[in-house]
Amino acid sequence: MTVRTRFAPSPTGFLHIGGARTALYCWLEARRRGGEFLLRIEDTDRERSTDEAVQAILDAMAWLDLSADRPAIYQTHRLARYKEVADRLLAEGKAYYAYESKDEIEAMREAAMAKGEKPRYNGYYRERNEPYREDPNRVIRFKNPAEGSVVFEDKVKGRVEWSNAELDDLVIFRSDGWPTYNFAVVVDDIDMGITEVIRGDDHVNNTPRQINIYQALGAPVPEFAHLPMILDKEGKKLSKRTNSVSVMEYRDAGYLPHAILNYLVRLGWSHGDQEIFSREEMIRLFDISDVNKAASRFDTEKLAWLNQHYLKSDDPQALAPEFEWHLERAGVDVSRGPAPADVIVALRDRVHTLKEMAERARIWYAPITEWDDKAVAKHLKNDSAVAVLGEARTLLADVEWQPVSIHQAIEQIAARLELGMGKIAQPLRVAMTGTQVSPSIDHTIYLAGRGEALKRIDDAIARAQG
Repeated sequence: MTVRTRFAPSPTGFLHIGGARTALYCWLEARRRGGEFLLRIEDTDRERSTDEAVQAILDAMAWLDLSADRPAIYQTHRLARYKEVADRLLAEGKAYYAYESKDEIEAMREAAMAKGEKPRYNGYYRERNEPYREDPNRVIRFKNPAEGSVVFEDKVKGRVEWSNAELDDLVIFRSDGWPTYNFAVVVDDIDMGITEVIRGDDHVNNTPRQINIYQALGAPVPEFAHLPMILDKEGKKLSKRTNSVSVMEYRDAGYLPHAILNYLVRLGWSHGDQEIFSREEMIRLFDISDVNKAASRFDTEKLAWLNQHYLKSDDPQALAPEFEWHLERAGVDVSRGPAPADVIVALRDRVHTLKEMAERARIWYAPITEWDDKAVAKHLKNDSAVAVLGEARTLLADVEWQPVSIHQAIEQIAARLELGMGKIAQPLRVAMTGTQVSPSIDHTIYLAGRGEALKRIDDAIARAQG
């Protein structure tokens, strides 16, 4: 049998970090076992589901490169199928129509609680065999087994047992004509041939109900793995108040998709002390059965460290498209400056994110608009600055325009004027950036381009003589 996993988000908002980890674990389990990874959009909540949220989820999945093996399935396109299966259960006496009003249901709950019992449906219509009739309160309820237990071996949590006496006859079709979550997902997973259901442990209470529906339909029951929660650094539930929780907010903040995936795979799973995983290593080594039962803590500092690792080690040309996206978001005209890959080489040891890199890179794509007065006073208003800048202008006008050649020219200036490299580099740094902080001076000059570098030196000389 082909192993099939699925990721099934509800489009009521963005793809959050917890959902992304679930998607990654589903994707890895399918890839490791040579199976299929499928995507299902659970959009039957018509009040909260939006087209914008669907697109946000699809965009995030594409950015993370967690591609599904077939086109996405939408629950709203499958209403006729859900009705067909519900009618079958009705015909087989495994489901029934119930007609209580909301007030009657609430009265049932209150009566049960008054007796110290769990609030639940009392089964009033279970054996009445009421026919279909037009009624605004009409629902279809599943006849949950009244005796015995549901037992399953969760791949993360271990053995789970649930008494059927604890489960009431759940609604499988609401009065608005739409199926409920617990019913629709079973029908979907049967039709999609899902063999492994991997999801958050907030769903573990639903699993016994769903297993009973599988069995009522005579369908194979998939294996289940319920993932523990992700907590913030203080051990509280991850929330927007303490962390970004949307995947695409991390893109906006300048993180790389493979850094996000590398970080997420370690939130609950490990392979010895290894911290850095290529995609191929994740596929080869990951096993859902090795996921930890305990909740994980999200550490933004660790993510930033991982992100910088990839900035330093990846091919700059491979990073360039994502960096260019950040430059454009920062309002930078990429056509007016150096190749993005060259900027990455110059700045990647100094930043943790592409957003930070884009902010620092502005200086090479637009004229200097602000000068650091202290830097000007210290490094331009001195006896040697004009001589240094004049020598630099002469040599840089003819030198081969490469960082190595520029560095050699700076060494020549230092030798001619008998000055230390700091006395040469700092006036040039102020000339190129208006400040006394930049990457190596040879890269700083190189990225400005010959024409712009000479113009900035002329401006600095005028300011020094000013």
